[in-house]
Amino acid sequence: MAPTLRILGGHSVQAQRLLEGWAHDDDVDAWLVPINPEPRGWAARLLTIKYVRTILTQLLYWPLLMRHLRRADVVHVFSASYASFLLAPLPAILVAKALGRPVVLNYHSGEAEDHLRRSRVARALIAKCDVTIVPSRYLVDVFSAQGISASAIPNVIDLKRFAYRRRHPLGPRILSVRNFERLYNVACTLRAFQLVQKRWPNAELTLVGSGSQEPLLRAVANDLALDHVTFAGRVHPDQMADYFASHDIYVQSPDIDNMPLSVLEAYASGLPVVSTDTGGVPAILTHGEHGLLAPVDDHAALAARVLLLLEQPGLACELAERARARCDEFQWHCVRDEWLSHYRQVRRPYGSQTAARLRFNPPAQAE
Repeated sequence: MAPTLRILGGHSVQAQRLLEGWAHDDDVDAWLVPINPEPRGWAARLLTIKYVRTILTQLLYWPLLMRHLRRADVVHVFSASYASFLLAPLPAILVAKALGRPVVLNYHSGEAEDHLRRSRVARALIAKCDVTIVPSRYLVDVFSAQGISASAIPNVIDLKRFAYRRRHPLGPRILSVRNFERLYNVACTLRAFQLVQKRWPNAELTLVGSGSQEPLLRAVANDLALDHVTFAGRVHPDQMADYFASHDIYVQSPDIDNMPLSVLEAYASGLPVVSTDTGGVPAILTHGEHGLLAPVDDHAALAARVLLLLEQPGLACELAERARARCDEFQWHCVRDEWLSHYRQVRRPYGSQTAARLRFNPPAQAE
């Protein structure tokens, strides 16, 4: 249970990576039941209307759950936080439990600490899942603080999609790939870029993403009188490699984060990374070894780290080379057995299904 790539983001990309990993595997047959089923015909036009879209999606989603979950041995549910938790994971968990199917909850949101503290419903429902998997030790600790056991399996990156290139000389072409929402604090990146541009007038900044704060961020860029700032909008995952290939430094400044896939993609492409020191980021980025960290919401420190890389390109190359080596542990073959172990652990034979291996026959397509 996960979003399709029609909803661009870490959940849909990771779901796609898992499906690709299992595609030619003898132990698991997997299929996607989308949390955002798309109506056909005239009803598709209703998706442009905000609240009508939610109602229509739910009317399609629940029957889809009933039809497909009864054929599964294990239900793997991708989960975010807050309202999206109620609209997607909650129905999937309830239907799976009603059908007697075990649930592997795959929780990804960096907002978990606040979500779990505020929502008694979320804590109770997650506790009923057979196993909870998160991408980082940071979230394992967050869940543990709420009395919920969780295990960490990192996000997966497909290295074949990204071409590593040594940046020498290092140019001031800066890339940031974060959605325009408050928790990602893209405004801090813009303020840092102003300081960088004072020293490097030809510096460029490309912001890939979209979200509710886009008008505000455009106003910030205008107020700061920034040049060479591009708002690239939403970019399909198949096109992301081109953006990494055409830039030299990756920068992000979230206030809250988990295990950003974009950092791994920067590693795979050879971009040195500068990030704020928050959430699960330090678990994949050791300061001075794989990249550089700055305090949260400190644009001056963020800019100083970027300027350090530009002034010491040899350091930037060393960080990028060590970061690329770190990518090896985030490939499919490194996590495949961990996922299979959890699937087998929770699988409960039912009806006539008594095979020793986790094996089922998926429908041709879940629409």
